Amino acid sequence: MAIADDAVPTKRWTAFEPLRERTFRRIWSASVLSNFGQLIQGVGAAWEMTRLTSSPSMVALVQTALMLPLMLVAVPAGAIADMFDRRRIALAGLTFATISALTLTGISMLNLTTPWVLLCFSSLIGVGVALYGPAWQASVSEQVKPEQLPAAVGLASVSYNIARSFGPAIGGLIVLAAGATAAFAVNALMYLPLIVAFFLWRREHVPARLPPERLDRAIISGARYAIHSPPIRIVLIRALALGLAAASISALTPLVARDLLAGNASTFGLLLGANGVGAVIGALVVSEVRNRLKAEHAVRLCAIVASVMIVIIALSNNAIVTALALAVAGAAYMLNIALLNVAVQLSAPRWVTARAIAWFQASLTGGIAIGAWIWGVVASDWDVSNALIASGITLLLTPLIGLLLPMPPISTADVEMVELANEPEVALALTARSGPIVIEIDYRVNPDAARQFYDVMLKMQRTRLRNGAFDWSLSRDIADPELWTERYHCPTWADYLRLRSRFTHADRELQTLADAYHIAGPGHRVRRRLERPFGSVRWRAETPDPNRDPISIYTP
Repeated sequence: MAIADDAVPTKRWTAFEPLRERTFRRIWSASVLSNFGQLIQGVGAAWEMTRLTSSPSMVALVQTALMLPLMLVAVPAGAIADMFDRRRIALAGLTFATISALTLTGISMLNLTTPWVLLCFSSLIGVGVALYGPAWQASVSEQVKPEQLPAAVGLASVSYNIARSFGPAIGGLIVLAAGATAAFAVNALMYLPLIVAFFLWRREHVPARLPPERLDRAIISGARYAIHSPPIRIVLIRALALGLAAASISALTPLVARDLLAGNASTFGLLLGANGVGAVIGALVVSEVRNRLKAEHAVRLCAIVASVMIVIIALSNNAIVTALALAVAGAAYMLNIALLNVAVQLSAPRWVTARAIAWFQASLTGGIAIGAWIWGVVASDWDVSNALIASGITLLLTPLIGLLLPMPPISTADVEMVELANEPEVALALTARSGPIVIEIDYRVNPDAARQFYDVMLKMQRTRLRNGAFDWSLSRDIADPELWTERYHCPTWADYLRLRSRFTHADRELQTLADAYHIAGPGHRVRRRLERPFGSVRWRAETPDPNRDPISIYTP
């Protein structure tokens, strides 16, 4: 059963409890170093771009180049992480990022760096990180106990923001002392401990009961789940709006240091460090905020505070004032992201966790990538101060979205998978690719309860569609008003078995509620049919000899 809205453990020490798990502690510690490297890389790339060109839009595009792959690659990466061994996917992404970083280091050592070469390799590094991200986040649940998952999600944010607290300042010092090439080299080296940590993880192999989906179908399955799951859909929209409006914080900070404060690389690093310190504080107080405020109220407050801080940054010419404003903005911004992230992870069942996380990352980073470009163009056409003010006003308006799409309660909803007791009766020899499979379920309902039954079936529609059904419909017999028929289809027999394997406790409770309206005795009639459209000639290719025994997809 779901726990009440915004309920969290009250013991403060539980925030660090996941670090007692050796595998999680090892990977988390290595991820801190990796995040340091990425932040140092970002500082080096941004400052190198200011050396290569004076165009504000090109400087802002560095942030877009780093974030755009997270938007474009995260979704297929999430599907791949759900389909295959997440440990191997994470290793592949980290290896690709390391090779890209080493190549950029070599190009920089040879003095061959141009603005577009820098953007290209920043994007390639982002591709590797995007491939690694969903696999790592989705595997956290395999490394900690279920009750530790919310704290582990918070620690993942803390990992990045510890690096944000000091990484930019260190990056600024490295760039100041040894140039951008050294920053690129440090980034490449920082990936190695994380590669070793994942290599040492002995992940328990659970044989799949069904063959993996094709990549395109896995992506579509994840998208359909997000579309037909109202809590996740709302979070994705809010994440996109947040990233779009608040992108100026990260995209224009180099120009704030250079133009508004007349500083250098160390000033830039100091500002980002202040922003990172605030972000760490924001990530650590998530539990306290969830105890005291509803999710919607917390998100609105964070947006208002961050927008005011952005305007202060725009009007300030004092480094201390700007740094303090960036710290407060960082706390509000990261707290907002953490609330959204927890909502996604606690609302998605295990079979689609990586894809849900990937869609969240794509929404947030897509907003940041687009917003960075927009605010860079505004800064080019007007100036940095006006661009920041426009960004702050836009962020101030985002709470209005909550009037139409309020944040769902942040709860530990029961999304654990369940086994369906009744196996389908099959007399026809089927293969995994046999299909389409049409499902019809009859319910005999008292006419006096027709409205209540219909309302339940509207919820059932969302459940069927997000689990993989197509063309769902509900009809009522005009000659027999008690008889209702639910109908949907799955493209193949394997897809139908996947749909059955995706039932959660909440789905089963909904099915039990629908069954309670059935008045014709225990059970109801279910018809499963192999549809044969006119012109179908797939008998030999898809169906074995009828004399053979039916093929069981459940055989390992």
